[in-house]
Amino acid sequence: MMKWFSRFVVLLCVAAACPSLLAQSKPNALTAKELGEGWILLWDGETTFGWESFGKAEWKMADGVLSASSGDSGWLASNTEFADFVLKADFRTGADGNSGIFLRSSKEGQPHQTGYELQIFDAHKEYTTGSLVNHLKAKKFKTTPNQWHSYEVRAEGGLFLVKLDGKTLLKGKDTTHAGGHFGLQYNKDKKIEFRNLKLKPLGLRPIFNGKDLSGWQKVNSPDLSRGTPEWTVRQQMIHVERGPGQLETTNTYQDFVLQLNVRTHPRDGNHHPNSGVFFRGDKNGYWTGYESQIRNEFKGQDRTQPVDFGTGGVYHYQPARRVIPNDGEFFSKTIVARGRHISIWVNGIQASDHTDSRPEGADARKEARLTTGTLSLQAHDPTTNLDFKNLSIVELPKR
Repeated sequence: MMKWFSRFVVLLCVAAACPSLLAQSKPNALTAKELGEGWILLWDGETTFGWESFGKAEWKMADGVLSASSGDSGWLASNTEFADFVLKADFRTGADGNSGIFLRSSKEGQPHQTGYELQIFDAHKEYTTGSLVNHLKAKKFKTTPNQWHSYEVRAEGGLFLVKLDGKTLLKGKDTTHAGGHFGLQYNKDKKIEFRNLKLKPLGLRPIFNGKDLSGWQKVNSPDLSRGTPEWTVRQQMIHVERGPGQLETTNTYQDFVLQLNVRTHPRDGNHHPNSGVFFRGDKNGYWTGYESQIRNEFKGQDRTQPVDFGTGGVYHYQPARRVIPNDGEFFSKTIVARGRHISIWVNGIQASDHTDSRPEGADARKEARLTTGTLSLQAHDPTTNLDFKNLSIVELPKR
């Protein structure tokens, strides 16, 4: 009895000292370490938000598992495109399992032809589990039926590293496909289950040096009677108070993955700071381009009812599906802009998924702006008080 109690106390102490150990046991969740490293959830564990189904596969979600076991063959595609990344994914199949994960695929055409198919099929004559079908062959690996297995895939340019349950199965080079969608495959009558779909974008470079505002310029409101913001650098953060105005990059970007951390400082319990991140804006243009909203306010006690589009919403066009962060705490944002499609993750959870179907033009308030433009941090009004840090970006390759 005493031995059992001692072990129990030890486990409690370890859990208290390392809370990430508890988080790791929960499926479809990111640890604090993963969040700090820039990981996001490709699948939220509950819905198919951010995904599109092709074919007649019947996808179901229960107990944190995404599965297909009936219907004709088909695949589930992510709406967001990436180029270089580390992907983690758990899968489980039966004894006759035959599935795959598509990488850098297009929604048009066959995904195993427009991108790569990461094989889940031990019995293939040439491209067994762990292979990139028709491109790179993996070492033999015997999966165990009805048991979870874990992929980790690193794709940087044409270099690929594939691990399964920690064992390296493939290390090679292929430059056929540079970027695209992820996909989950279902072959008729071959049950497949997925969970813990996590992604870390690679190749991001800092656009703030942590010391000064090199590479940035201040743009004030045309109406100076409303006041001007004060931008300073402190403790490797960009701090802003008062407004209105913006801090704008001197460089311009078109299709990209942007990551940053934000903290809002509420003036009192009833005031939620209002800010945003603009992109594809006009140089020296005041509050132009698309805006990824920053406002941690929601109606009543319901976080699914954001006020003024909510943090992670695409301002004017799509509200955040729920307000995830709190004022006074740093939260992470991942913004992906690719052509007409915009998606935003907050603390690793996808908050918006917007496709701009308007005619193409230069003014994002009236048209779909697909051309290059500046990034800007917004100082909304005289009550503005925010911190920004860890700003980094990678441009996505042309199709």
